[in-house]
Amino acid sequence: MKEVILVKYGEIILKGLNRSKFEDLLIRNIKKAVGKQNLLSVKKAQAIIYLEPQPTADVDAIMEKLQKVFGIVNISRAGVFSKDMDEILTKGADYVTENMYGVATFKVEAKRSDKKFPFKSPEICREMGGAILSRLHKIKVDVINPEITVRVEIRDSEAYVYADSEKSIGCGGMPIGSSGKATVLLSGGIDSPVAAWMIAKRGVEIDAVHFFSPPYTSERAKEKVIELARIVAGYTGRYNLYIVPFTEQQLAIRDNCPEEHLTLIMRRLMMMTAERIALKNRSLALITGESLGQVASQTIHALGVTNECMETLPVFRPLIGMDKNEIVDIARKIGTFETSILPYEDCCTVFTPKHPTTKPVLEKIMESQAKIDTEALINKAVEETEWVLIEPQE
Repeated sequence: MKEVILVKYGEIILKGLNRSKFEDLLIRNIKKAVGKQNLLSVKKAQAIIYLEPQPTADVDAIMEKLQKVFGIVNISRAGVFSKDMDEILTKGADYVTENMYGVATFKVEAKRSDKKFPFKSPEICREMGGAILSRLHKIKVDVINPEITVRVEIRDSEAYVYADSEKSIGCGGMPIGSSGKATVLLSGGIDSPVAAWMIAKRGVEIDAVHFFSPPYTSERAKEKVIELARIVAGYTGRYNLYIVPFTEQQLAIRDNCPEEHLTLIMRRLMMMTAERIALKNRSLALITGESLGQVASQTIHALGVTNECMETLPVFRPLIGMDKNEIVDIARKIGTFETSILPYEDCCTVFTPKHPTTKPVLEKIMESQAKIDTEALINKAVEETEWVLIEPQE
């Protein structure tokens, strides 16, 4: 029996005359994620991408990788049958019930793209439901809240039978590469990996910048960030991580600026340094994990002071209106949470003042910043930046 993977997408359908470009980009990303060598054929028709795995391919592994490809809303393993009702009700029912033992409730939904098929959708649902009940005697029909939905789709040349499950749910969003490129300020905390994931979900290709302050931050802290970057790469594909040595800059700020201004001036230097690196690598925006009011440097006054230092690029903050619990929920979902909470400090927490200002005045911050050679410190940081190519975890 032939088996395929049906890949369905959402927003791409709304792209009108540009739709084919987004579909082709999604197919490219699918091939990169699962490996072209694992696919016998790939075709698209009627808002579905049909993947036929190689006979030797690990289909479960392919399904897991597809769950992390942005742009996909549903992935299903489907049996392929002739458009013959007897075959659908025998071989199709056998196929779909193989993995339904222990399931308590189900319903059947049918879609008949070929209107010449002699059975209408309600009849297909009724007959297939009866075939399943005859095989699984303890299962019940629940059309409101079923545990599993069995689907029968009658297409132009073939019929497909499959069952939706938790593994069928994709990430949604837009294909990576469809919305330009941005650079994420990646710390070792919970928030910034989530921000990277969220902006990538909108089709943005990413690079990342991490600020590292030895000996105040350890090699383990650096390794933790690289590990977080690799987890995110499971969704985005490979990308560049720029590790910026920041000890000298932080010490200059600590030794010359008022304590209550340390965090904001440090943040401004980080943003300016990240902007230089981003522009050098053709990024169109910076991304941060800031959430309004979460800490002193993320009040509306502080964010305004931080924004002022940007010369060219906009700053996107996808978490800005979220609370910590919402951010943690996403971190758990995408697999970054357990790594983020490992007890290795980053440079933002090492030099935190006891009483940071929460309502900074730009003019006073600028006066304090004038006590250091900002341009020289930024240039030195950029020159000494280390580049790491981040690959997805195996």
